[in-house]
Amino acid sequence: MSRAERDHAAVDDGAAVDGRAVEDGAATDGDVADGDGDGPAAGPASGDVIELSDVTFGYTAAPVVEDVDLAIEAGEYVAVVGPNGSGKSTLMKLMLGLLRPDEGEATLFGEPAHAFDDGERVGYVSQHASAAKEMPITVREVVKMGRFAHVGFGRLSADDWAAVDEALATVGMREFADRRITKLSGGQRQRAFIARALAGEADLLVLDEPTVGVDAESVEAFYDLLAALNDGGITVLLIEHDLGAVVDHAERVVCLNRGVYFDGPTDEFVGSDALARAFGAAGGILGGER
Repeated sequence: MSRAERDHAAVDDGAAVDGRAVEDGAATDGDVADGDGDGPAAGPASGDVIELSDVTFGYTAAPVVEDVDLAIEAGEYVAVVGPNGSGKSTLMKLMLGLLRPDEGEATLFGEPAHAFDDGERVGYVSQHASAAKEMPITVREVVKMGRFAHVGFGRLSADDWAAVDEALATVGMREFADRRITKLSGGQRQRAFIARALAGEADLLVLDEPTVGVDAESVEAFYDLLAALNDGGITVLLIEHDLGAVVDHAERVVCLNRGVYFDGPTDEFVGSDALARAFGAAGGILGGER
């Protein structure tokens, strides 16, 4: 793999702040299979992974996110929902330290989020596939990048390669290891980028509308995979437009429209009026999404 390929792949449509790159996966179409291996276990973690205290932020004088208090504990499976323009993506960037609050404080693993530099603990998978479609590298090479936070761009040890192979097995991509990423479906690319996060031993997996364009059967398999990873100890933060999928799979829902309209167990969200208040529509919108 050439230096140019490594540089291209490392950026991969991610956003970087103070030299920190956010990993970017892809989800547009294709199948998502269940993992067939035990996979790398997340490191022991406890306490709050993310904490926002009285956070307000705006790109102009008008706030996009206002007076948000939110804490996500290690091992949780949390979905953030809200209408278009509600501030979901901005909230995610504040959580990851890619934006700094105008007011309040954001912490990531107990440190100021904007100063957090232990990047291997966070895996990010988005819906954008443009960069992934252009990378002339194999699936194994993509997953190998997850080890760079531990070893830099030097030679991987036998233990590093074992972590790569374990991650491939976990997401059911072992048989595609030597296939070029350009030859995969969107769903398969998505699994490859999740494997990259696993190979990096991520404790937190952040997914931004990852099932856009994926067929219904593949979506179910994808959420089965997320549930298995969460059961293994990885904290999952999901930004999702599909309210039906959120209700079926997430354990906790945060409903956002500039401010937080609801934060609690999924079953309580279903019975609340938060959806109608946040979306400005009848509660039946949830049933329509299913």
